[in-house]
Amino acid sequence: MAEFDKGIYITAKDIYENNKGSLLRTLIYTIGHFAIAITVLMLIADVPFIIALTDAIVEPIANAVWYFVLDKIWTAKYKKK
Repeated sequence: MAEFDKGIYITAKDIYENNKGSLLRTLIYTIGHFAIAITVLMLIADVPFIIALTDAIVEPIANAVWYFVLDKIWTAKYKKK
């Protein structure tokens, strides 16, 4: 493995290890958001599935980033002493 690849692997592993809880909660939230958004758009807005799917993917990704940042701020502020 090249030195650059090792650096990327180690960095990714460190990010994962330091953020496991936040990443898992973010992933679960995002998957749930996909399903809810598709359902709501199809039932309430009466849009076709492909449009609901597109919106349900793009918008939750933005929300997932926001949630991750919020969770990191929250856990840093209320970290056990």
